[in-house]
Amino acid sequence: MTDDLLEENVTPIPDGYTQMNWHSGFGRQIGPLYERDGDKTTYTRAFRVAEYHTNGMGNCHGGMLMAFADVAFGHCVTVALHRYWVTVRLLTDFMSAARLGDWVEGSGDIVGDEGGFISVKGRIWAGERTLMTGTGVFKALGERPNP
Repeated sequence: MTDDLLEENVTPIPDGYTQMNWHSGFGRQIGPLYERDGDKTTYTRAFRVAEYHTNGMGNCHGGMLMAFADVAFGHCVTVALHRYWVTVRLLTDFMSAARLGDWVEGSGDIVGDEGGFISVKGRIWAGERTLMTGTGVFKALGERPNP
């Protein structure tokens, strides 16, 4: 059946967000993911918790939040340095659960750069609730082409 794909069954996405252009690979498996650009150095990434993101208790699975943290925190390397990047280390603390239907947002800030190893602090939230905080180290790679 396709009735679950009809437009009237789709939860609206908050203003200012656009769907990320991930139509293959891992991003397609965990998405759809969304993004909103701020000024030249700020951004927010987001997703709506769907049934396929949940664990046996009906909350967003911790693995999904970790994967999202990687995408949300590491993106600051792209925004600030216009570079590709890979994750070297990701440490997170779970603070609260994301529930089915929650709009989950995340962002990161660069706090250090040692020889192309970029240290980042980040936060994941839903509404007023902080779901996760963390830090990461990302290795900056080659220059990204202009969009």
